[in-house]
Amino acid sequence: MRKEYLITFFVMIGIVCIVLLFLFHSFSIHLDDQLGEADLHGEEVVLSFWRNYGNDLENLAFQELVADFEQLYPEIKVQLHSIPYGDYEMRVRTEFATGQRPDILMIDSPNLALYADNGILRPLNDYIEIGSLDDFPPATLQGLYYEENLYLLPIVESSIALFYNIPLFEEAGLSLPSKKIDEPLTWEEVREYAIQITSLSEDYYGIDPAQGFAAGESAAYFKLPILWQFGADVLSMDGETAEGYLNSPEALNALAFYQDLYQVTEVASADMTSDPFENGVLGMTVLGSWAISELEGKHQLVLDEDFGVAPLPKEKYQIAPSGGWSLAITADSKHPEEGWKFIEFVTGKAGMQKYVQITGDIPARYSVAEAIPELNEYPLNIFMEQAHYYSKNRPVTVVYPAISEAVKRLFEEVGMENKDVREAADQAVSSIQSALEENR
Repeated sequence: MRKEYLITFFVMIGIVCIVLLFLFHSFSIHLDDQLGEADLHGEEVVLSFWRNYGNDLENLAFQELVADFEQLYPEIKVQLHSIPYGDYEMRVRTEFATGQRPDILMIDSPNLALYADNGILRPLNDYIEIGSLDDFPPATLQGLYYEENLYLLPIVESSIALFYNIPLFEEAGLSLPSKKIDEPLTWEEVREYAIQITSLSEDYYGIDPAQGFAAGESAAYFKLPILWQFGADVLSMDGETAEGYLNSPEALNALAFYQDLYQVTEVASADMTSDPFENGVLGMTVLGSWAISELEGKHQLVLDEDFGVAPLPKEKYQIAPSGGWSLAITADSKHPEEGWKFIEFVTGKAGMQKYVQITGDIPARYSVAEAIPELNEYPLNIFMEQAHYYSKNRPVTVVYPAISEAVKRLFEEVGMENKDVREAADQAVSSIQSALEENR
């Protein structure tokens, strides 16, 4: 009997051991699975962020915002890749063509349609609460949508104003322009002022109406408002044609006025000396809010002694350009949720406020502008109010690069080359029409 009991005992022990081993093995597998999931969820996410390389203050602002974001979300790292402004568009399109695409991308808003139409961007509709967009000006919002989808969110808005040389105005016996946003000079008044300043000396220039004949997108940005102010436009509302718009009677009047400044009254010149406004030989010029700190810092000019700022001149309408660099998530991003967290942080009230306090730019949100006293005082209030209440965005269309180049060339032809205004406008229209037909 004892032998049978011993055998039964050892069999039972064996069975218990087997059960315990099975349970331990199952527990180990389950534990490994849990640890694996924990490691997966705790794994650091790296976001690639491409932007155009800006000035020193813009670069500093982004560096600080990235650092703040990583402190708030330690599981997300942002690799900041800055590309020089002049090379940005070509570099981005080249990299995209080779399959090298970031998670987050900065886009100049007029180029939105080109990227969105090619499926490069991810719509933001599912991420943002539509009601929160009420904090942005209508003109700003127009530049963020393509075919009813929201693709971009901005940090800042852009605006330009009339800068005038106070000593030259005093020498010519001219009254200074009003600082009030609702009392801009007309372009006709600007021309008369420019004639009187130019007559003082052969070394003086009266006006640089739209940043000379610069290359790149700045040409269209500074010159399109002249067309708008005279009542003209570039494209029909449906974006289908430039015929009858860029060569309309209103457009021809605007171009004739511009040509007069260079070729008839000769108050503007394509051959001005370097830094004429900074060196005190240019009566008036058109610059952005970003120029104030440079004039005061680098060139040691004193506001309201050496120079003043007035609203952008008007003609039939009071209009300033809007639109600028905004953030988007690429369609190929493997981390869209994290990408949205970054965009939401940077373009939110706190992130935007920090950015504009560092850079001196104009915030895209009403609420941020209201929270910064300096933006509601002269001279920054001029830029802020123009951007929020008197602005117009460049057309959002797939053929915008062709429009930008056509406008640039058009103003060169009528300003520098004294080409017949009607002929030059018709040629610009033909160029844009060709792009539209090719796109169709």
